[in-house]
Amino acid sequence: SMSHCRPLLSLHEMSHQLPMCVQAFCNTVGSANKSDEGWLSSMFAHKVDARKDAHSNLLSKKETSNLYKIQCENISKLLPLSILRDEVQKELHRDASYPCEVIGSWYTWYGEQDQAVHLWRYSGGYPALTECLRKLNRNTAYLAFRKERSKMLISRRNQLLLEFSFWNEPAHRSGPNIYELRTYQLVPGTMIEWGNHWARAIKYRQANNEAVGGFFTQIGELYVVHHLWAYKDLQSREETRNAAWLKEGWDANVHYTMPLIQKMESRIMIPMEHSPLQ
Repeated sequence: SMSHCRPLLSLHEMSHQLPMCVQAFCNTVGSANKSDEGWLSSMFAHKVDARKDAHSNLLSKKETSNLYKIQCENISKLLPLSILRDEVQKELHRDASYPCEVIGSWYTWYGEQDQAVHLWRYSGGYPALTECLRKLNRNTAYLAFRKERSKMLISRRNQLLLEFSFWNEPAHRSGPNIYELRTYQLVPGTMIEWGNHWARAIKYRQANNEAVGGFFTQIGELYVVHHLWAYKDLQSREETRNAAWLKEGWDANVHYTMPLIQKMESRIMIPMEHSPLQ
């Protein structure tokens, strides 16, 4: 009969008869419904802090507007091209109106063979690069050189670079030295983190004046870092690198930067006769 039927319980009353773990779940869901900041929303809605500036502006030198270009050439006739380039570059750089200078030119000794590597600096950034290209395209000696160069090249590629603010700027060096170009392909989005670690770590690599320059790409293959080092010879390189591990803090830099790297490469290079970095 109806007198024996128990009255229906409200949801609130039912919750008090459930096991404690289920009650906790119900209470949590109830809280999530009241606020967009509940645990469900926190699981699925990730807030990203707005970037205030491009990483190029955060990492590069503010006091200069230098732009660098690195070019790698795979060559079928290495020595004749080097001689020809030397003659043309000497002529070009006698003209002070060119806002460009050769920082270094090298042959690859260990790494990819039959390769030349060149590094230029444009004082004044992209406008200087544009002005330099405009003048080169009207220079008959350069146009003749470019025509002859095409007969000796297999391939070439270049990148436009900015220099890290915490690295010393490349300057003329007397020789003899060997140079190491260490190239790192970083995980996209990690350039700021790389810069933060190396801003502290570069002090561990200055004892023998081995640090020449540090750069990151702006045009070409992106998220690429180049570190350029100078050593007296391969034995000096080994001793200098080993000495860094004896300094407290260097191991932490390696530990934290290794996960940021997708690929890395080392070239050992010999300066060409006309290179300002010897």
